[in-house]
Amino acid sequence: MEYRRLGRLGHESSVIIYGAAALAEVDQDTADGSVQEALDGGINHFDVAASYGDAELRLGPWMPRIRDQIFLATKTGERERDAAWAQINASLERLQTDHVDLLQLHAVGDLDELDKVTGEGGALEAAVRARDEGLVGAVGITGHGPMAAQTHLEALRRFDFATVLTPLNPKLYDDPTFRDAYTALVEEVQRQDAGLMTIKTLARRNWPGVGAGESAAGQAYATWYEPIDEAEVVRAAVSWVLSHGELTGLASAGDVRLLGMILRAEADRLTAEAAAELLRGDDEYASPFLRMPA
Repeated sequence: MEYRRLGRLGHESSVIIYGAAALAEVDQDTADGSVQEALDGGINHFDVAASYGDAELRLGPWMPRIRDQIFLATKTGERERDAAWAQINASLERLQTDHVDLLQLHAVGDLDELDKVTGEGGALEAAVRARDEGLVGAVGITGHGPMAAQTHLEALRRFDFATVLTPLNPKLYDDPTFRDAYTALVEEVQRQDAGLMTIKTLARRNWPGVGAGESAAGQAYATWYEPIDEAEVVRAAVSWVLSHGELTGLASAGDVRLLGMILRAEADRLTAEAAAELLRGDDEYASPFLRMPA
């Protein structure tokens, strides 16, 4: 496993970040097997969220054993200060810990959402209080959607977020508008020495037949998008994203069955050029943000 510095926080994070959304709807035995697989694979950075079903509850029993061995991040999706403060404290209780290393404002993908969390009485005030009181080590921001990069650039202008979690894959990068916005975000991230992480590495396309705002329940995987699930193509996707040296790492996809392929892909990478060629050979490979869920 490769490790990269998480910006000015200085943590040497595994380039595969455990995406605990995969634990949202699994039982404890399944969760235990997945967490152990992650630890055995060298993962030392775990990313969860209050909104990920039972994921925090599934990680909680592990904390007495591994808390001092991992970088632990969670997220609040609340927009108002008091609701966010309550959710942060509930997350600590669910995770069976007295602090997390990173608290991220979750799913901030456009300027309207950014205005809510950074405005007077917004969730950012709760996050800063939690940081000042030692409940969280640092404050970051995450977001989905085609406007995520522009939104996160503006977020860095408003507040010194320690980390940014933003989407990236070759299909998104092929869009000149997206690429220009992402490039501008990278420049600001590097100027501030923030940590940059990414999501949607394995997003192949929206689920066929699932419209915008419709549930993806009943699909083959517990992800709101159809993931790449062929080993060689997973290898290509992971290889391409990790060829971007500005990134600390990528969050694994939200289904426990995909973690093993992702770990194997990290250990046996293609060149960026070979990876991009393989991925672009799929005629159905598309942005996952054509139809966003509710």
